Amino acid sequence: MFKTNSYFDDKVLSIAFDSDEGKATVGVMAPGEYTFGTNSKEYMTVISGIMEVQLPGSTEWKTYKPYEMFEVEANESFHVKVSVDTSYKCIYK
Repeated sequence: MFKTNSYFDDKVLSIAFDSDEGKATVGVMAPGEYTFGTNSKEYMTVISGIMEVQLPGSTEWKTYKPYEMFEVEANESFHVKVSVDTSYKCIYK
C-alpha cells in the first residue's frame, strides 16, 4: 500500500512503498533549502533536477544531477538545496 508524506509546508512531497530493494520513497522538492534526519541508512538518487547536498560531517556542498546517488548513515542529518523542481528516489536499509 502507498503512503503519502508532506514536509516543509508541502514543498517536499513523497510517496512511500515497498520495493524489491526494500522500503522506498519517490518524491519531489520545490526550490528551497531543507534539512532531513535519517532513522535508517538512506540511498538517495536524483531523478530529475539538481540537488546540492551537504552530507554529515562535511562543510562542503556537492552537486548531484540525474542518475547520481549519495548515501547517508542512520541517525544523521543532511542539508539539501534545490533551485529548480527536483525529483528523487530514496531506498531505506
